[in-house]
Amino acid sequence: MRLGYHSITWGGVVGDATGVTSVKDLFYRANGDMAEAVRDIAAAGYAGTEMFDGNVAAYADRPDELRALLADARLELVAVYTGANFIYADILPDELYRVEKAAELAATFGAGRLVVGGGARRAAGTTDEDYVRLAAALDRVTDIAAAHGLTASYHPHLSTIVESPDELDRLLPNTRIGFCPDTAHLAAGGGDPAALIRRYPDRIKHVHLKDFRRDPLEFLPLGEGVLDFADIVRAVAETGYDSWLMVELDGYDGDPRDAALLSKAYLDKLLAVLGL
Repeated sequence: MRLGYHSITWGGVVGDATGVTSVKDLFYRANGDMAEAVRDIAAAGYAGTEMFDGNVAAYADRPDELRALLADARLELVAVYTGANFIYADILPDELYRVEKAAELAATFGAGRLVVGGGARRAAGTTDEDYVRLAAALDRVTDIAAAHGLTASYHPHLSTIVESPDELDRLLPNTRIGFCPDTAHLAAGGGDPAALIRRYPDRIKHVHLKDFRRDPLEFLPLGEGVLDFADIVRAVAETGYDSWLMVELDGYDGDPRDAALLSKAYLDKLLAVLGL
């Protein structure tokens, strides 16, 4: 298995304010210096990274700059992450337009994967139709990704309509998209990450690892929270998945490079103990 680290830790996640009035322009961004993130991730010993669509879009008019940055660091852009509401028919075309842009950017910079989150919770409450619409939209995301030579996967996320194991079971059997388990989000949503990975072994296309504390909820570097990563990684290996393990820590009180180093040391030791 190869180890990567998401650039989100450098600045945390934000959304473009233009999305309030223009859905097609609503990109995710990590509000930090991506050049610093790439150099720090490489220096921590990771071989790959994942970036938000908005951070990659910032290089759309100067692609050689990002290519050179990655090449100099000997770091591979593994995946691009995007997301959408997916349940509102009127804005879905503009959301899929943006997904298309994210896929184009991912392919331009050599990534092989498109990761998406989403499925909005309505103020009036979630309906059965919302899962039908989300599943259908994710099939379209799968087709968009495939047209650009990418593999698409869905990332369950707190605040969406796919938080709990029951909600995941309402979605995955009804869509073709791959499954990107995020260990902390699955656990915070009431699930056992290892059990959910074993439940959908043929759907695992990408993996996000992060630890967490339950009360108060806080995402943490690997090994500093409550999750059993030995069982989680064993579950991943049992599925036959032998590819990227992407550490994704939303934020860190100290130097983000320190967080990357902590998780890398933990993973190196764990994989050695497990013989992986």
